[in-house]
Amino acid sequence: MHDHAANAEEILDREYPVLDHGFVRLVDYMGSDSRIVQSARVSYGSGTKTYRQDKGLINYLLRNDHTSPFEQVVFTFHLKMPIFVARQWVRHRTARMNEISGRYSVMKDECYIPDKAHIALQSEDNKQGRKAEPVDDATAERVIAMLEEDHKRIFETYHALLDMGIAREIARIDLPLSLYTEFYWQMDLHNLFHFLKLRLDGHAQYEIRCYAETILEIVKSVCPIAAEAFENHKVTSVILSGKEKEAVKAMLEGKESGLEKREMEILMEKLK
Repeated sequence: MHDHAANAEEILDREYPVLDHGFVRLVDYMGSDSRIVQSARVSYGSGTKTYRQDKGLINYLLRNDHTSPFEQVVFTFHLKMPIFVARQWVRHRTARMNEISGRYSVMKDECYIPDKAHIALQSEDNKQGRKAEPVDDATAERVIAMLEEDHKRIFETYHALLDMGIAREIARIDLPLSLYTEFYWQMDLHNLFHFLKLRLDGHAQYEIRCYAETILEIVKSVCPIAAEAFENHKVTSVILSGKEKEAVKAMLEGKESGLEKREMEILMEKLK
């Protein structure tokens, strides 16, 4: 029996805006919370247990990493994002995807320009990230103007090459990483939760976090119990090493933690 989720049916094909030109769209889904429960119990039909029991089972499965029932739920998204975000995206190789090709299509004149609030200097303690504080308005406006000027020049060249009859696969080679691309992306819920755990993390780049947050909201419409369990057991939970566990136990007993200064700083950061 096909498993429908009423809230999911209402949002099918709805575009959820992300960044300045991007979006996330749920194209299709297969299964919901009840499919996870059915798979785990190897039963037929729906309503085999109460809502409370179903919720308890899903939480148990997720908490203890019994992942195969979650693979029974599958999502298909239509995504539009800057190429530099897409190149981070495809590092998650457990999905099936099909992307627009600049060899076949003339690419739209759409590039990502960050909001002033998200233009910042390079972090001094994170080699791959930016500082939390944005630059001043004057600097941000200069950055935006420079990016817009470059985009204008690049697209003028792109269209001039096309007008000369140059092949699309050659004309596209100068297009920037900020150019928007589109693709269909299909993934089961187990692997989608893994993707979201990584890309919702505060260390992930801001732009990809925006997409991850939007996808999580869509997942909540299809599998609200599983999404709640995921947030509780995977997103906001903390994993302690054996040494950290013993330190916490000692502190609860009023004893010294036994940790070095840096080790204690890392533990406190985890427990924030």
